[in-house]
Amino acid sequence: MPKISDAKILLIATHGFEQSELEVPRDRLREHGAVLHVASLDGKEIKGWDGDDWGRTVPVDTGLNAVDPSDYDALVLPGGQINPDLLRVDERVIETVRAFHQSGKTIAAICHAPWVLIEAGILKDRKATSYPSVKTDVVNAGAHWVDETAVADQGIVTSRNPGDLEAFVAKIVEEVEEGTHSRRAA
Repeated sequence: MPKISDAKILLIATHGFEQSELEVPRDRLREHGAVLHVASLDGKEIKGWDGDDWGRTVPVDTGLNAVDPSDYDALVLPGGQINPDLLRVDERVIETVRAFHQSGKTIAAICHAPWVLIEAGILKDRKATSYPSVKTDVVNAGAHWVDETAVADQGIVTSRNPGDLEAFVAKIVEEVEEGTHSRRAA
């Protein structure tokens, strides 16, 4: 089983990500020793959403066009309302999620980010959670929605909101250290 300290993790986001839902996983996973790259759609810095207004900008390591999913052990998708809504309509993002899924790698989505997993068609018949306003979308995608801090089903990690970030990060670490997961194709 791989150690989190040997893992290479990709985090994809764009403008309007929930500030804490990007910064906490990024920082905590790096503290665990993982190499974590933040990718944006165009390779330029992105601006978060914090409370009820725009937050801070975050430096980006790479653009999505330069990403090769085979270089990474896990994928993290922060939430917020704006970020996942923009990500789910970008075919490059969806293809990247599907590539991680097909290779059995850990995929983690918090808050509204399960929208991206729904668009990629990978939640059917899985146990998952999300922000409460996304519950109907998760259920309509064929998943069994539960109200829990962090849920893992065959390496797909979902979580509800910023209050669940410590459990979310712990579940990501656990799933990465389990190694690849057997799944049906998306």
